[in-house]
Amino acid sequence: MIKKALYLVLFAALIISCGGGDDYTYVPTGPELPGNGSGDDEEDPTITDEELLDLTQETTFKYFWDFADADSGGARERYHPNDPGNSEGVVTTGGTGFGIMAILVGIEKGFVTRADGVERMSNLLDFLEHADRFHGAWPHWINGSTGTVIPFSDMDDGGDLVETAFLAQGLICVKEYFKNGSDAEQVLAQQADDLWKGVEWDWYTQNQNVLYWHWSPNHGFDIGLQLKGYNEVLITYILAAASPDFGIAKEIYSKGWASSGGIQSANTQYGYPLLVKHNGNEQFGGPLFWAHYSYLGLDPRNLSDDYVNFWDVNVNHAKINYEYCVANPGFFQDYGEDCWGLTASYSRNNDGSIGYNAHSPSNDTGVISPTAAISSIPYTPEESLDAMHYFYKNRDDLLGPAGFYDAFSPEYDWVAEAYLAIDQGPQIIMIENYRTGLLWDLFMANEDVQAGLTRLGF
Repeated sequence: MIKKALYLVLFAALIISCGGGDDYTYVPTGPELPGNGSGDDEEDPTITDEELLDLTQETTFKYFWDFADADSGGARERYHPNDPGNSEGVVTTGGTGFGIMAILVGIEKGFVTRADGVERMSNLLDFLEHADRFHGAWPHWINGSTGTVIPFSDMDDGGDLVETAFLAQGLICVKEYFKNGSDAEQVLAQQADDLWKGVEWDWYTQNQNVLYWHWSPNHGFDIGLQLKGYNEVLITYILAAASPDFGIAKEIYSKGWASSGGIQSANTQYGYPLLVKHNGNEQFGGPLFWAHYSYLGLDPRNLSDDYVNFWDVNVNHAKINYEYCVANPGFFQDYGEDCWGLTASYSRNNDGSIGYNAHSPSNDTGVISPTAAISSIPYTPEESLDAMHYFYKNRDDLLGPAGFYDAFSPEYDWVAEAYLAIDQGPQIIMIENYRTGLLWDLFMANEDVQAGLTRLGF
């Protein structure tokens, strides 16, 4: 089954809450927006690819800077412009890892000064240092004021190893970015290094040849979710192997994540081999975030283990998702070469209200998630840019104060005027990896990461 996606859907009542609120007027600070309409009843607006990439990065950056948690500086789980108090104070661990990487991009692009970026991250790392941890792992949600765990569900009130891995990926990039900087920057770099190295990855094996997602001081390992591929959690095994003090052996990766080779697939769609068995989505591949989250820092180019080449896995995953939308077997309005992308995101419930769903070709409800195509740009540059131009053409409906909204459906004339940290983060990061390779270069330069990859036979 789709472990993460179904786990999220199971607790959708916790995740989703929306309502009315004060109106919000967005005034862009980036490139001037040509035209002033949606593009449906006027000539297409003119914007170059580079301007569009700049615009997308700068507006998306605002999620992690302008709309970050006011106390900790971490990433809020969600932001609803028309209901800004929604889930205020709920910091998401994985999204904060994405936010840290986004701030590095913001410094490089000049969205904020280096000094301001260092100050923000120093405060954030101090918060993380004193926040609740469970054998080194942070919880899924953290109270931004107190640093205490906010239960993600009744039993999920302890450490979340996958969310922690997403955070650690960002911390390693911080370490590499600032390690040769000023005295204050070197202190920040060392703090980031110490934080991720405090995670007791091996504890989460239960002395078995697999990693487990959760541990709670109240419920132990009762949730029982094993991390087995293929889904979004590869980075967890890489970092567990990279840990100098709490590392895992290759056997845990091979028998756990890779199921002793059982991860491999001979299935092909639209002429593209899937190469791996996508959990619960063996025919067409899973939600596209599986090709994003683990690879924000981990460079999939030339990345191979004993079983597959992960660059080929991700390129083919994205192309199958694209080809499915072009074929459009559900006959949904506007699906095609410039309107595509299925992944987990906000969604439209049958009654028109906002919900959450793990969209994929095997679970297509007529809802497009901009992060799917945008964050796939390293794998499908032409197709992703075509989609971004479509989103921009319809900017009156789709572009808000923190980038393109999380989801929309031309079929139902519906837009989720809301954002999720885990969907906004990959956009600014993967665009930067496509343009300069910044985060890939930083993460892969880390000696511990290289040692972990070597230990696992990459």
